[in-house]
Amino acid sequence: MRLQGKTAIVTGGASGFGAGIARKFAAEGARVMIADLNGDAAVSMAAEIGGVAQQVDVADGASVSAMAQAAISTLSRIDILVNNAGITHLPTPLEEVAEDEFDRVFAVNCKSVYLTARALVPPMKAAGAGSIINVASTAGISPRPRLNWYNASKGWMITASRAMAVELAPAGIRVNALCPVAGETPLLASFMGEDTPEMRAKFLSTIPIGRFSTPEDLGNAACFLASDEAGMITGAALTVDGGRCI
Repeated sequence: MRLQGKTAIVTGGASGFGAGIARKFAAEGARVMIADLNGDAAVSMAAEIGGVAQQVDVADGASVSAMAQAAISTLSRIDILVNNAGITHLPTPLEEVAEDEFDRVFAVNCKSVYLTARALVPPMKAAGAGSIINVASTAGISPRPRLNWYNASKGWMITASRAMAVELAPAGIRVNALCPVAGETPLLASFMGEDTPEMRAKFLSTIPIGRFSTPEDLGNAACFLASDEAGMITGAALTVDGGRCI
């Protein structure tokens, strides 16, 4: 029960890596808000783990503010924030990605980190403690061709995490990034372009351990970073990638 008595918000928490993180946090004693664009899915996941649900568009300032207010009202305080919500564009030559696709990737993957920080760093500062985990990607460390602007958005998240860590450390707030390799989530087909045995084999050939990451892998890593066991860890970009970035 490493998170006993703690509270957490997990964005994109209704499916994929977010669901794995939410389940692990709840199993370790945390009370979790499932914040997701899919409100019905958030309600279902919250019911499963005994948490609370909140529909949110992480790229919209008013929606994020409403999420923060609901979390503080319901949970009384926020100890842990996991910025997990993310999207990608399909594999495309970088010069052919549509402008609206580019804007949406950066709004969801990057602007959301600013918006949640604006809403939730002040109460964390007031409490003198907090843990923020930004779910980046190996794409931000070792980019794959034809996912250029997604790669760039995840590199941004890693740099933002390190910059936040330096600034917020004196306030007692730790900030770290998780960098998973492609996993068994709803985004897998989008990364590959098409979900075929051949494409899976191609992706798996780049992962020395020989399998995709799972929601459970991310849940375990996030739980460690959120726990007091990681009290001296801030500004890290922890790869959960089976050796992909070696």
